[in-house]
Amino acid sequence: MTTATKGVSKSELLNSGSKDGERLSVSEKLSYGLGDTASNFFFQTFNLFLLYYYTDVFGIGPAAAGSIFLAARVVDMFSDPIMGVISDRTNSRWGKFRPYLLWMAIPYGMIGYLMFVVPDISEQGKLAYAYATYIAMMLAYTAINIPYSALLGVISPSSTERTLVSSYRFFGAFAGGLLISMFVRPLVYAIGGEDNEAFGFQVTMAIFAAVSVVMFFITFKGTRERVQPPASQKNNLGEDLRALVKNRPWLILFFVAVFTLANVAARGAATVYYFKYYVGASDAPMFLIFDQTSIVMTSGMLGLIAGVWLSKPLAARFEKRSIMIWFSLANAASMALFFVTPPDQFWLMLGLSVMGGFLAGPTVPLVWSMYADVADYGEWRWGRRSTGLVFSAALFAQKMGLAIGGAMAGWYLGLVGFEAGVEQGPAAMMGIRVLFSLFPAGLAAAAIVALVFYPLRTATLTQIERELGARRGAVE
Repeated sequence: MTTATKGVSKSELLNSGSKDGERLSVSEKLSYGLGDTASNFFFQTFNLFLLYYYTDVFGIGPAAAGSIFLAARVVDMFSDPIMGVISDRTNSRWGKFRPYLLWMAIPYGMIGYLMFVVPDISEQGKLAYAYATYIAMMLAYTAINIPYSALLGVISPSSTERTLVSSYRFFGAFAGGLLISMFVRPLVYAIGGEDNEAFGFQVTMAIFAAVSVVMFFITFKGTRERVQPPASQKNNLGEDLRALVKNRPWLILFFVAVFTLANVAARGAATVYYFKYYVGASDAPMFLIFDQTSIVMTSGMLGLIAGVWLSKPLAARFEKRSIMIWFSLANAASMALFFVTPPDQFWLMLGLSVMGGFLAGPTVPLVWSMYADVADYGEWRWGRRSTGLVFSAALFAQKMGLAIGGAMAGWYLGLVGFEAGVEQGPAAMMGIRVLFSLFPAGLAAAAIVALVFYPLRTATLTQIERELGARRGAVE
């Protein structure tokens, strides 16, 4: 069988941890999950704090910050598919995708840290610095996260096993998000105080950057690639792109990702504003070192971590599509309820945050296992496996959603008259409430509509897995 993993023995390509050669060890699953912990140290920071950091700490307007987010997506239009193609065509002794975890870990951490350094330059110079560092970070994120995501598609030939690995991945992701939610604001406050948030952010993110580098190294060391493209497949970018565009399940998931991540970005960007200006939450600790905002953020992440473990038992009993639709619908309702919650009802907000996180939890690992299913579908239907391209396009869709949500949040705050650090007028206050509740709920509803048309059911996936296994066995 033709292989792109020179220097890796067949015993490494096949799992040695079980009778059926499909089950992965717990240590490998945990190693894979740490990669998304590392990713979420920055992803969740950007989601929850970057717009606030740019407007209230770095010193640029919300509309300008929104434009930065959108400009980076123009770069991603080219970098994401290019990275997918490059990783698909990589031939190394470590495989196609694992090498990038080794090569890009240090640049990823370094550039992420530089984003939170405030240079002593003019306002226009600061704006240029923000553009340069954010775009550079998105390129580094692309170079490490597309191969990391694609690794899920080749870590096992079993759809069931990939769903379980995906659960570990997003347990790791949510653990990273939990640490960010819990500790960024308290650390910034403890290190920089009320008068020097800039220094607080700089030191805090230096810590998280260093830990993320180590975690990516562990992911590289602790995982293996086991699924290879068909031996007869020749490198042909045109054929790969045509197969991707014809892949209806992938197209549907593309729109699901755009709407979902736009919802996540808009709501995440609005969180600090909602609690600082609408709720009137203080930076002073409410419990131990945690202020009100950190407690609510943390409660949501705890709900996510609890919910993610439902993905395996739910997927064993129900269609992935049905789980996604019903849990997303309930989560949208929980978001909308924040619009009518009075600012003095902190415990109600806490409960809604836990509920929303719990409802969102199962959907995240499921959708990533669905991307791996889509890669299988493409190989089964057209005889071409382009795992890197499938996952790069998926990541581009997610980053597009993040950009749209983040940009719209910044522009909307500018439109309603938001001004940093002052008491907000009625229009700005209403805008903050809508941005945190009704707007993301509407985007979640749009994702649900797209999911209705997703065609891959359990019976089809079982047939695909069986037939692909037979083809690969015949080639060997």
